[in-house]
Amino acid sequence: MGTYYKKPFFKVASFRRFVSLVSVTLIGALLFILVLRTNSVSTVVAPPLNEVYDYTPSENFKLPKQNEMSIQLEERNQLPPRNVDLFPNLTQDHIVIVLYVHNRPQYLQVVVKSLSHVVGINETLLIVSHDGYFEEMNKIVDGIKFCQVKQIFAPYSPHVYASGFPGVSLNDCKNKDNATEKHCLGTPDQYGNHRSPKIVSLKHHWWWMMNTVWDGLEETLGHLGHILFIEEDHFIFPNAYRNLQVLTTLKPLKCPDCYAANLAPCDVNSKGEGGNTLVAERMGNVGYSFNRTVWRKIHKKARGFCSFDDYNWDITMWATVYPSFGAPVYTLRGPRTSAVHFGKCGLHQGQGNSGACIDNGVFNIGLEDTDKVTNINSEWSVRIIQQQQGYKAGFRGWGGWGDARDRQLCLQFAQMYHSTNTAGSRRVELSTS
Repeated sequence: MGTYYKKPFFKVASFRRFVSLVSVTLIGALLFILVLRTNSVSTVVAPPLNEVYDYTPSENFKLPKQNEMSIQLEERNQLPPRNVDLFPNLTQDHIVIVLYVHNRPQYLQVVVKSLSHVVGINETLLIVSHDGYFEEMNKIVDGIKFCQVKQIFAPYSPHVYASGFPGVSLNDCKNKDNATEKHCLGTPDQYGNHRSPKIVSLKHHWWWMMNTVWDGLEETLGHLGHILFIEEDHFIFPNAYRNLQVLTTLKPLKCPDCYAANLAPCDVNSKGEGGNTLVAERMGNVGYSFNRTVWRKIHKKARGFCSFDDYNWDITMWATVYPSFGAPVYTLRGPRTSAVHFGKCGLHQGQGNSGACIDNGVFNIGLEDTDKVTNINSEWSVRIIQQQQGYKAGFRGWGGWGDARDRQLCLQFAQMYHSTNTAGSRRVELSTS
């Protein structure tokens, strides 16, 4: 009997040793993964209060006193996304899409229709950022039923203030007024021109939107991946979202020095070179995406952004912010565009029914079959374009951004989510890829 029970005992002991070995191996693997994750992702208080920034807003300048409309818009910004009942779950690796708009409803109708055909759009959150409040623009967005959508409205837009800064004040200098002789208020730009609220709203909206999306919304505060930014005059191809998912996955592997991933070439007139090669080039302003690590670098350069005398946000970035990083700011894209810029109107035009700004009311783009499916191959190599035309360090700027009040408001936007009252309880994971 002793011999009979001895053999099973050894079998059980061997099995236990095998289980122990497997358990130790699995635990070791999990610890190894955890170490790798710790090296690439760090948990920080967001927005971090101990970072060194290049700006200090004036203690005497506060955010403008809010009127009734401004308060209402800020309250609306706290509303949850719509269509959650239709699309209750966002995919784990979703790329948030931010569409920033002004007051060009005909343009918005085109981009919304193009987004409705994007493969994978139902998997993510679409945030529409308005420069003020315009009823027709709001109605178009209210009609979106193809994904979760959240609207935010710039509560300090010049369009929200009928009288008084950041709108027009009665005592404001105009055109090339001499402030001393006219006894008016204002600081002229480098060309002697005083501020135009409709013009400066372009840069104000973009900067407010960036600070709000990255640091002020519950829906995106903990977002670890890329966020895609598009404008109301960007036509988005059906394969855009899937292509961007591939690009953002390949970026740390194929182009670790790239800051962003773009849907379109930097040259807005180009549809891409074609071929079987990924392209790394200077960051464009059509369909650009980056992560929170890059945003932190941008945010640290708030003074440079807010003090540069140009009312265009993109030229400001090219001429002063990107050069301050100390190395070329490349973006990764495919050889064929997945978005095109179709705008012909200037800012805040194209509101009428005539449709004069979109080919007499008709906009057509010839989509090929390859534009409807993922057309980027992970095995492709990367071609780097080092020398490109465009705005660079040393460009003085086109002006329109000389008023000290605009510059201080810009700095306040950079600080508004970084107070001890709002930042202490917010935590996000900061990815390095």
